[in-house]
Amino acid sequence: MAALHRSLIRLIAILAAATLMAQPAMAQSVLRDAETEALLRDMADPLVEAAGLRPGNVDIVLVNDPSINAFVAGGQVVYIHSGLLNAAESANEVQGVIAHELGHIVGGHALGNPDGTRGARNISILSLLVGIAAAVAGSGDAAMAAVMAGQQAALGKYLAFSRAQESSADAAGAQYLSDAGITGKGSLEFFGKLLNQEYRYGRSQSDEAGFYRTHPLSGDRIARLREVYEVDPAWDTPPDPELQARFERVRAKLFGYLSEPVLTLKTYPPSDTSIPARYARAYAYHKEAKVDASLAETDALVASDPDNPYFLELRGQVLLESGRPADALPDLRQATELTRNEPLIASLFGHALIATENPDNFAEAEDVLRAAVAKDRLNPFAWYQLGVVYAAQGDMPRAHLASAEQQVMTRRYIEALRSAQLAESALPVGSADWLRAQDVRMEAQAALERERDKS
Repeated sequence: MAALHRSLIRLIAILAAATLMAQPAMAQSVLRDAETEALLRDMADPLVEAAGLRPGNVDIVLVNDPSINAFVAGGQVVYIHSGLLNAAESANEVQGVIAHELGHIVGGHALGNPDGTRGARNISILSLLVGIAAAVAGSGDAAMAAVMAGQQAALGKYLAFSRAQESSADAAGAQYLSDAGITGKGSLEFFGKLLNQEYRYGRSQSDEAGFYRTHPLSGDRIARLREVYEVDPAWDTPPDPELQARFERVRAKLFGYLSEPVLTLKTYPPSDTSIPARYARAYAYHKEAKVDASLAETDALVASDPDNPYFLELRGQVLLESGRPADALPDLRQATELTRNEPLIASLFGHALIATENPDNFAEAEDVLRAAVAKDRLNPFAWYQLGVVYAAQGDMPRAHLASAEQQVMTRRYIEALRSAQLAESALPVGSADWLRAQDVRMEAQAALERERDKS
């Protein structure tokens, strides 16, 4: 599995979010990467604490979508599109977005509005770029019904409510940045980008046009926020240079992974020997099966920082996916140890151990993968690999249980039900694994019943 990979978990399954209303949920997938998740967590934690929430209880989820967007959809989860990270130029800009979205969470804006409409489930910072058409497409059943019935008054009331939510989230976000001692300059810079988007798409800044927007106008937002930020004690606080360096690496990494190699090499030409450029090119060359060129970039990365677990992870990934799993083991073992068994890296290491096809490595693979799922149960790839190990060792009941775990998370409920039943029938009655098989079976049954009710 790639160090940076499209997770098999769709958004509904991974975090039990209500739905992704901006697009069909199944059209969007989560991007999971240990380095990116660590960065987003470190960027968000001071803001989460300032918002009066517990850092460990708030998830920042990266969605594979090129549009510049972020939103909340129920629960303590902030969804950030990959396109937003690509458009942002600093970690501080992204922190401004996170602070705003935390304002929606604390304000309960994704739970519905007082009129009982369901449109508030998708609170998106870029909804300001659209008029009625996008409000209809992204704001849920109530707004759609209002337009279809010609109920302009109802629609106007709903949009006014949404604009009020946005203003509230702006004010809350500014307060969280201030309390965390983080400058609001990045927030203003990002809203400036949104304002440029409005001009590019010909959106008027008039009040009349603004009535049909779900968000306040960008020009108004910038003016109001500037008044708040410029008098804030944190205004002149310089951004964290280490956080910015990490952001630049992750941004380049995502670009190299998601973009076509020709575009990556144009954006980060070989003449650029910076760490971010090498990161991006390593992925571009790997995608083109230019193994030697990719390894040259990863070797340079590791040479620059031999104890960087993410550089080691990438080199191990390239070796593994190039058919050299045994050569990948030292790098992946070291990366796993350096990150104290970070689940995504440990899963890749476990996969490499299995890929050697050496039975002597299977016991270690089992230990590594069991530790990975203990820390992150919502990791279908780790469960799949664990199932492979169990099957190779002849432990079919636990192989079926691991398959059931993976299948229920990937919404393959019929297969999950069968696998869970097989596991339950063969595991020791009353054991922890037997009880878990029961849980997965009931989860799969409930999901199938919900699908039948909808049909």
